[in-house]
Parts: sequence; structure tokens; C-alpha cells
Amino acid sequence: MNMMELLEASPVIAAVKNEEGLSHALESECQVVFLLFGSICDIAHLVEKAKEKGKVVIVHVDLVAGLSSKEVAVDFIRKNTSADGIISTKAPLVKRARELGFFCIQRAFVVDSIALTTLRKQLDAFRPDAVEIMPGVMPRVLKIIRSYTTSMPLIAGGLLSDKKDVMAAFSAGADAVSTTREELWYV
Repeated sequence: MNMMELLEASPVIAAVKNEEGLSHALESECQVVFLLFGSICDIAHLVEKAKEKGKVVIVHVDLVAGLSSKEVAVDFIRKNTSADGIISTKAPLVKRARELGFFCIQRAFVVDSIALTTLRKQLDAFRPDAVEIMPGVMPRVLKIIRSYTTSMPLIAGGLLSDKKDVMAAFSAGADAVSTTREELWYV
């Protein structure tokens, strides 16, 4: 299954920041879990816990305590866990994930026109499986990014607080949303 098929089947992604959130996500209908926490000591266990429930697990490699921001961090996740992929704000880590056959998601904080221009260059250069735009409550920006990423899944994440935000992101061209708001995992 490719990323687009995965997101079409499960467009709301459970983004979890702690053990309690993970427990709730494992009981939700979300097929995809973004792990936004962990350390080198427990990441394999956290991934396995989610995999046992049949979830697709994407590790935010930048947020795993004890890992560096070097490509070897992706190698560590590949060698020591059963994760399906990684998220990173760092383009070289996304590139390394692609080389290792992982799902790779480029996370970008679009705060100004410079960030938007930089993102476009990174997407052209590294071709991740998907791009996650933060914050996800910017329909106009989502439409701009959608205009040049027509074949790449677009995920809106961050600051989505209710169903209206989720629907606005979908209307703007997002293929999926990631959210830590548990009540939205059932939208």
C-alpha cells in the first residue's frame, strides 16, 4: 500500500505525545499513528505496542530523545524498530528514510514566504511520500502547496481544534489531517 492509499483509507491520523495518548489511539479507528515522543530506550517497545494493534507507525525521528539530527538516526529506527516510516523537519533525514525504504514524511512549519519557498525546493529535491504542513489551519497556504504537490499526499497538522478545522483543511486540498485531539480521531 502506498501513502496515498493509506491516507485515503484513514484520513485522520492519531498524533500521540505520551503513553496515555498512545493507549487511546490504539483503541481508535485511526489506522495511522504518528509517534511524537519516546527515547532510544523505549521507542522499539512503543512501536511494537502499536504494531500489535495493526497500526501503521510513523516515528517523528526529531522527537526521539537520545537521537541526533544526523542520518544515522533514521538507520537506528530502521534497525531497532518495526516502524513503517519517519517524519522529520530535516530534509536529509527524509532523504535517508527514502533510501531505506521507509515511508517518509517531510514536516514543515510554514511561517512566512521564505519557508514556503524553501519547502517547495525541498519537496522537489527529496520527493517525500507526503508533506505535513504546520499549522494545519491555513487553508490558503494549503491550497498553494496543493497546487505544486498534486501527486504527493498533503497532511495538515497542528492547531486543528474542531471538526470545522478538519473540514476546512480537507476543502483546501489536504488528503489527511494529523491531530493530538482525541475527539477528532473519530471524525
